Amino acid sequence: MRHKLGQRKLHRTTSHRLAMLNNMVTSLLEHEAIRTTLPKAKEARKLAERIITLGKRGGLANVRLASRTVKDKNVLQKVFSEYKDRYSTRKGGYTRIIKLGFRKGDAAEVALLELVDRPAKPAAATPGGEGEAQQAEETKAE
Repeated sequence: MRHKLGQRKLHRTTSHRLAMLNNMVTSLLEHEAIRTTLPKAKEARKLAERIITLGKRGGLANVRLASRTVKDKNVLQKVFSEYKDRYSTRKGGYTRIIKLGFRKGDAAEVALLELVDRPAKPAAATPGGEGEAQQAEETKAE
């Protein structure tokens, strides 16, 4: 019986699974969104939430605890400065999982794991899109 066993094995050895999840969490915290399979996203979410909570608490002991998972010092600094301020009023639920459908090659269910309240990236300039808006404002001014 598998009662109260807390993690998915993901058909990997322990060392491979832990290394993969650590890398996924580091990538999530660096890029603020990653695309992966649904079971992996659910497991990575647990670790990411814990790391952001450690970042909110601050302190040297929590930096050392977080550095066990996040190996990149720039990402670690981002957690303890930018994310600490961004999520200071939020009590939990720093990530969201959006199901994207099924992958074409192996029909695995794919999901987008992203941070909540991430700043929206500016839309890419489309040909004629920005110029037309400027021309419309100029004609109104005349």
